[in-house]
Amino acid sequence: MIFEDKVTGEILTMKPLQKRIDASSAANFKEHMVGWISEGKQHMVLDLSEVDFIDSSGLVAIVSVLKMLNPLLGDLVMCSLNETVMSLFRITRMNRVFQTFPTREAAIKALSDMMIPP
Repeated sequence: MIFEDKVTGEILTMKPLQKRIDASSAANFKEHMVGWISEGKQHMVLDLSEVDFIDSSGLVAIVSVLKMLNPLLGDLVMCSLNETVMSLFRITRMNRVFQTFPTREAAIKALSDMMIPP
């Protein structure tokens, strides 16, 4: 899976550049995210603007990444979900687990506002 990653201060934005997060790509997706967590990144925005489809394997990978983050220090938020992906989040109630934002900028601002100063 190919990503476009960008670090803005303490916030990491990851944008999968493939249309699907499914059984064939979920392990690679998770491995990529875990790599950033092991480097100390705890504030993450997942930009899903290029993603048209997520299956159960993809959802499991995303949730497992959230569980790896320190709940007191970090968070994983989503942005730019198309209607198909947002419908999946509503049906599976993942919209209650993850904060979603219409744009990358809105997600970064929200994460910045949530961060506790050192």
